[in-house]
Amino acid sequence: MNNVFGLDIGTRNVVGTVGYQTDDKEFVVTAQYVREHETRAMLDGQIHDIGRVAKTIKEVKDELEKQTGQPLEEVCIAAAGRVLKTVTTHVEYEYAQESVVTGEDVHTLDLLGIEKAQEALKEVNDTSYKFYCVGYSTVKFFLNDEVFISLEGHKANKIGEDIIVTFLPEDVVDGLYAAVGQAGLSVANMTLEPIAAINVAIPENYRMLNIALVDVGAGTSDISITRDGSIIAYGMIPHAGDELTEVIVQHFLVDFNMAESIKLQSTTSDTVTYKDIMSIEHTIPAQDVWDVAAHVVDNIAQEVSTKIRELNGDKTVSACFVVGGGGKIHGFTEKLAEDLDLPEERVALRGEEVLGDVTFEQEDIKKDPLLVTPIGICLNYYDQRNNFIMVRFNGERIKLYDNNRLTIVDAALQAGFPNDELFPKRGTPINFTVNGVARLVRGEAGDGAVVTMNGKPASINTPLEPNSEIVIEPSTAGEAAVYKISQLDEYNHSVITFIINGRRVSCPRFVQVNGELEPEDYSIRENDVIETRNYYTVRQIAQFMDLVIDTDQMIFVNNEEAGLDTLVYENFSVEWKTDEYGVARIDNNNYNDTQESDTDEASVLAEQDANSTESDNTVTRTSEQMMNQVLDELHDDFAKEAEASAVPENELPENELPKNDIQEEDSSKNTVTVIVNGEPVELSGKDTYIFVDIFTHISFDLQAGKGRAIATVINGRDAQFSEELHEGDQIELYWKEN
Repeated sequence: MNNVFGLDIGTRNVVGTVGYQTDDKEFVVTAQYVREHETRAMLDGQIHDIGRVAKTIKEVKDELEKQTGQPLEEVCIAAAGRVLKTVTTHVEYEYAQESVVTGEDVHTLDLLGIEKAQEALKEVNDTSYKFYCVGYSTVKFFLNDEVFISLEGHKANKIGEDIIVTFLPEDVVDGLYAAVGQAGLSVANMTLEPIAAINVAIPENYRMLNIALVDVGAGTSDISITRDGSIIAYGMIPHAGDELTEVIVQHFLVDFNMAESIKLQSTTSDTVTYKDIMSIEHTIPAQDVWDVAAHVVDNIAQEVSTKIRELNGDKTVSACFVVGGGGKIHGFTEKLAEDLDLPEERVALRGEEVLGDVTFEQEDIKKDPLLVTPIGICLNYYDQRNNFIMVRFNGERIKLYDNNRLTIVDAALQAGFPNDELFPKRGTPINFTVNGVARLVRGEAGDGAVVTMNGKPASINTPLEPNSEIVIEPSTAGEAAVYKISQLDEYNHSVITFIINGRRVSCPRFVQVNGELEPEDYSIRENDVIETRNYYTVRQIAQFMDLVIDTDQMIFVNNEEAGLDTLVYENFSVEWKTDEYGVARIDNNNYNDTQESDTDEASVLAEQDANSTESDNTVTRTSEQMMNQVLDELHDDFAKEAEASAVPENELPENELPKNDIQEEDSSKNTVTVIVNGEPVELSGKDTYIFVDIFTHISFDLQAGKGRAIATVINGRDAQFSEELHEGDQIELYWKEN
């Protein structure tokens, strides 16, 4: 079996315990020894005379070695809560998008909480002490603002936690290490006295309750609070058993050690016997001691209850447990119950009740509240095995509280290395709007910090080794965000469709930035306001289609006379005649207009059905060959119309499209009857007739559109102006409602 040696180095006593833990978690105490300090070498839990404290420790060590017959070289110790600082804070981390929470994310959240707690402590620290983080515990986790027991593995947009961080000043740690070292021992594990006490006095299955634990020692009273399954707060008041002893010294005219004896006798006997400094022996009722100490007991109880309420959100707790020798004084628990507004049975000393899993091989040892903290110090060795280690960080020697989980990032935080220089930094982002919707493009990720330990590559999560040499080169920022108009979905996938001479043509929407048209290679800047236009001009459509308009002929937009700069909106119809047809340059279809800014790489997105049926009115521009085919078809159709339209424009009837010349009827020509808007219309004078011929045989006011598109339907489907008509065709003509 491997024995554990624990020392409770108190203000009045040094309690040494040697024992081991069995497989079923029972702790067996093989030896225990208590030794009082010969002088007041410690005050309020702080070592003042290292040499004298070391002498007492060595005497305890030597006695325990005799009892066990084994050499003792390592020891577990605890620091008093007098100098313990705690900071409770809330910290959050928000992801750029919903992500699965990893163990690394939770660790990063802890580090952010520690860093925030350190900053908070610096703001309120009005002492010359340099405080070190010696431990932390999570009070509760938050997933998307909801309380969770554990975060890892969940999907989240935001995570957070309430964390309690504990700090100790450097000189306290140094004093304990120095005294133990002079006694010929090295520290195997270090904890905090309130942590050691609560781990024994309030098991985890009790911590769902709102309970306070008060460890009344000689110099300090340490306080811990539990609630909702966690330890939520630690605290301390510098009032405890020594104040009782001092009032007994003054009243009964005795030295300090005799006053300690009087105080102890008053808790175990009805009478007290003592000798004063005149060597006169007295025997008095224990009640006399209680009466002398009553006002001090009241003051300590009042201070403790006030601190409990402060730590518990300005309200009382459900119950209170008291441990430590100072808590055994008559009337303390009763007065504390009164001040906490609790029934007396809910404030009680804890000793034998919480030491049920502890067995003492020495028959003369009684389970007592005084032994809770010494046993807790030993048990903490199995749970945590904490210690302080020394490392050199970027040339500076630093000391860290080793909780058996230390990594390089802990050393970085202890040394004050900026947290944002550990992790990769993104370059400058771009914020802008597209059609009124806010957009953010993040900069490129930079390189993480370059970490080495003892000259070998490492990471911030590499476990620390004692006396190692740590070097960290700060992380770098990535390239600033770069985003071009051509990368916008609105540019690539948003189109505007027009009906050109009866065929549908889809064009990419023009993009304007801060009110000006910009080309596709324009680099978006911070706070740019980007909008996609919902119109083209007639000139822009023609240049986009790579056509040359015959400007000697009339242009119609929604069957109204128009010019090259007329605005054409979604689903507007355009009728024009062309002089010649070019070939669209698909790969580099640039547009340069003297009246507008440039726009680049326009491509026709309309598609023509592979069957090339008459009912398919869609222009496809997926390849140069297909475009040529479509243009040839358009040329043939409208060339026929041009031949048939010989009447000068100044002779045209008002409000009508150009009509074919009216020929004298030739009985040899074909006659066709069609139904237009429910009325029969007879077409004569030609061998064949196309849809546009309808307008020479009916009365239809082309000026009545008022911005509306004209609907042309034949046999229940959209018609083409150049489509051949047949006997009995059912035709509909009307204005579409916007």
